[in-house]
Amino acid sequence: MRILPVTVLFATVSVSAAPAQDIGAGELVFRKCAPCHMVGEGARSRAAPTLNGLVGRPAGSVEGFKYSEANKSSGIVWNEETFKEYIRNPQVRVPGTKMPFPGLKDEQEVNSLWAFLKQFAPDGRKL
Repeated sequence: MRILPVTVLFATVSVSAAPAQDIGAGELVFRKCAPCHMVGEGARSRAAPTLNGLVGRPAGSVEGFKYSEANKSSGIVWNEETFKEYIRNPQVRVPGTKMPFPGLKDEQEVNSLWAFLKQFAPDGRKL
């Protein structure tokens, strides 16, 4: 009988220690990105490229958007690790990028933003 409470305790600790990814919270965080970026069906490049189909996409590859040379030649292929590193401080990750965003410092915001963005296919539909 004493084993069950300890098992439940360890399960609770391990779940709460993992960084949560909250799509709803990520949508709210995306408001910081929305002045320049669009995502979803009907999204188009404006001051910055669309973020549809981000997973697996090489940096600097949205057709019709004029990227900085630094971004085009960065060698980044977007995945969870590369996105999180970049979004924390874009100018440090890609010196010479023209993205003026100062970065997200809050780990929860970074995780939630990733959860929100990764759900969009290249055509803007949710996966």
